[in-house]
Amino acid sequence: MTHIRTILGVALATAGAVADTHAADWPNWRGPSGDGVAEGVRYPMKWDEEANVKWRVDLPGPGNSSPIISGSRVFISQPIADENRRTVMAFDRQTGETLWQKGVVYDKEETTHRTNPYCSASPSTDGERVVATFGSAGVYCYSVEGEPLWERDLGPQLHIWGNASSPVIHDNVVIIYHGPGEFSRMVALDLATGAIVWEAEDPAIVTKGRTDGFRGQEPGNTGSFSTPMLLPSPNGAQLVMSYHNQLVSMNPATGDTYWTANGLNPLVYTSTVSDGETIVAMGGYSGNSIAISAWGEGQRDEEIIWKNQRDAGGVGTGILYDGYVFFADMRGFGYCYDFETGEEVWMERLRAEGANTAYWGSMVRVDDRLYLTNQSSETFVLRAGPEFEIIRVNPLDGATCNSTPAMADGEIVLRNHEGLWMISEDTDVASAF
Repeated sequence: MTHIRTILGVALATAGAVADTHAADWPNWRGPSGDGVAEGVRYPMKWDEEANVKWRVDLPGPGNSSPIISGSRVFISQPIADENRRTVMAFDRQTGETLWQKGVVYDKEETTHRTNPYCSASPSTDGERVVATFGSAGVYCYSVEGEPLWERDLGPQLHIWGNASSPVIHDNVVIIYHGPGEFSRMVALDLATGAIVWEAEDPAIVTKGRTDGFRGQEPGNTGSFSTPMLLPSPNGAQLVMSYHNQLVSMNPATGDTYWTANGLNPLVYTSTVSDGETIVAMGGYSGNSIAISAWGEGQRDEEIIWKNQRDAGGVGTGILYDGYVFFADMRGFGYCYDFETGEEVWMERLRAEGANTAYWGSMVRVDDRLYLTNQSSETFVLRAGPEFEIIRVNPLDGATCNSTPAMADGEIVLRNHEGLWMISEDTDVASAF
């Protein structure tokens, strides 16, 4: 039975610093623009299991997807392992009450890794609909009130480590990277009906001479777990995807290719990071990283600004801000690179009290502060600058956490394998909803 613990009237943590921005929802993985930048009013920088916790909800099992926030609701994707169910759950943003849970029973075999439960892709919403991709079990769309609207079978999605790429909504389509694996492809579905609007094949996988952790063991594991990112271009929006081996820019309305740049390795975990003018893409498992300007045409290998072989990029996606690239790895280290050169500015171990200090979740930026949560549910607040500074470490219950915080209107929603947490310094911050 789901248990809700609501903590009201908790005093503000003394000396709890805050950051100021302007208001917005968090409708997708990594926020409104997919770049990990939080916009809202005032965000807590100090909390624990009691202080500044508005509510906590038990979850019915482990899950790696990240929460999203829209209006009066919080949504997550959630597997129910013992029932072979893959679901979307909706919660009341004010109280944590479960509003609805809808999904599908899928009992056919689908490969994944023990650390990557099904439903690892985060949902996405336009404020009226919620779309979730469940790998081989299909893509499902619901109204925000929980009414089933449509479903689309994209066929099997088979990879030894499962999948994680989240939907991206643009205008009247929702774009799904149905991969990695043998049947991988980019697919755009009509947001109203689920009909296929366009499909685009993956680039070829090249494993010969790879420089990542599988070098000398070719072919090794391959594929991309990246979520595509929407960026501006002279032609309107462009959809930029970190594929295996190649960075690709596409027209989100048609699937046509604008430009490509080689240089990544055959295994990619993270999504691109950008400030709107420049892009950094990182490979997985000590793979290559490349930097390039955000717009061009055709084959752009000669335009790569820098390339680092056997780089430190991890599972979680970082932040590009004020001329620096920030990210963390699976060993528990944080990094700062100079964007113009790719050179390391600092590398520091992010020491905390939990048993597992690795990072699978992605960074979120508020002003000049970075929020990132390790696998022991400890959230670091770091200064986003060339001097390493830990502002605060905020522990919770120590449960495994592989997801990214959702941040909107002064509230932070954290999801780990045991619960969903609403962090807020103002228990009335969502009273308008």
